[in-house]
Amino acid sequence: MIDRARRSRSFLLSAALTRAGQTFLRAEPPGGRERWERKNHAGRTVGLYAGPASALGTAVAAARVHPGAGLAVLAAGACGAYDDVAGAGDPRRGFRAHLGALRDGEVTSGAVKLFGISAAGLVAGALMKERPLDKALAGVVIAGAAHFVNLVDVRPGRAAGAVLALGAPGLLRNGPGGELAAAALGGAAAVLPDDLGERVMIGDAGAHALGAALGAAVVACNRRTGLLAHAVAVVAAAAYGDRVSAAARAVSL
Repeated sequence: MIDRARRSRSFLLSAALTRAGQTFLRAEPPGGRERWERKNHAGRTVGLYAGPASALGTAVAAARVHPGAGLAVLAAGACGAYDDVAGAGDPRRGFRAHLGALRDGEVTSGAVKLFGISAAGLVAGALMKERPLDKALAGVVIAGAAHFVNLVDVRPGRAAGAVLALGAPGLLRNGPGGELAAAALGGAAAVLPDDLGERVMIGDAGAHALGAALGAAVVACNRRTGLLAHAVAVVAAAAYGDRVSAAARAVSL
């Protein structure tokens, strides 16, 4: 009963803060409304309010459970937000493109995001686990989950829907893992209606933050064998990123 109440609080806190942040940003967008507007895949004008709102709301809820998890979510959201702004209009996508540019001496916003989220994942993993190998695997899982959710953010509702689907089993777990899963699901549930309705997009900020929260929940729920299995899965998803994104486009919601 106590664990169920804690999971409920994590879900409600994440969802409430995300909705409140989205409402505030829509009413008073810093720097003017045009700075927050983007064209989606269908050419409709949508707002980026849901991204920072979900990143902050989920980070606060996750930090109540474990500071390392909150740090990972906040850092992933910040790196994603930087790419949303600095990388707007950059057609390059994927690790290979940004690492190729880095080899040529150009530091892209995507490269900053890649290394920033990887570093945040490793720090969070070090805080959440005790043994060196487990720390490293946890870092891979957190950073990899953040990247995976961004890979499926190719159509309205795909990223938030993936977090809800993949995170739901975590609600059956007691302890920090269940609470972190609830925090991830709260943020995703709060943005899903407007995302599906093509009124907002969560952008890299929201996708990476929600993914990092999902990864932190996986880390809290698993020991070494589970961490290894999830690490292999997220690395494979990164290696076949184009196929993952194509599969997400084909899903009907």
